[in-house]
Amino acid sequence: MTGAFITLEGGDGSGKSTQAALLQAWLEEHGRTVVRTREPGGTELGVEIRRLVQHTEGHVAPRAEALLFAADRAHHVATLVRPAIERGDVVLQDRYLDSSVAYQGAGRELDGGQIRDLSLWATDGLLPHLTILLDIDPAVGRERMAGREHAPYDRLEDTGLDFAARVRAAYLGLAEAEPNRFALVDASAAPETVHESVVSHVRAMLDAQR
Repeated sequence: MTGAFITLEGGDGSGKSTQAALLQAWLEEHGRTVVRTREPGGTELGVEIRRLVQHTEGHVAPRAEALLFAADRAHHVATLVRPAIERGDVVLQDRYLDSSVAYQGAGRELDGGQIRDLSLWATDGLLPHLTILLDIDPAVGRERMAGREHAPYDRLEDTGLDFAARVRAAYLGLAEAEPNRFALVDASAAPETVHESVVSHVRAMLDAQR
């Protein structure tokens, strides 16, 4: 069976974790072995990088932040993602290089092209077969995030709406530039409705692989 690499992208509060869980269940019901992971944090090294970057109060230089994410991505792909794809599994991942382009590129106002090139070098050119972009208005996403209880401090979420708007615009630009890889989904709908849309795109991609 041919392996597949599916990533979920979107701003804070877009429902990536919820949709990943629903999609994993659907894939497993249809006989696929799923490796569910995330960036950063999909490996032991990634957990440490996630702690350093996201849960440390204080300033991290934007270029240092981008390099830390790229280091995590290189290790993650080499030790977990690529081997799983080669086994024929479906890798279902929360965030990948598009997050770096959107957050460190547009959000931190670095060069998005350089950020993308760095990630492609780190991963030896690996791109997802399908990227689901869960699009939501940043204000709505922030309202959802405010409803979470006992959430740990996340430095990347401790930003204003201007930052979030730049991130969203970058994501939409990426989806427009690569329509064959991206599937744009309205994440403001009910979770079940969003899931139906996600499944339609995943089914089409898997059918095309056969």
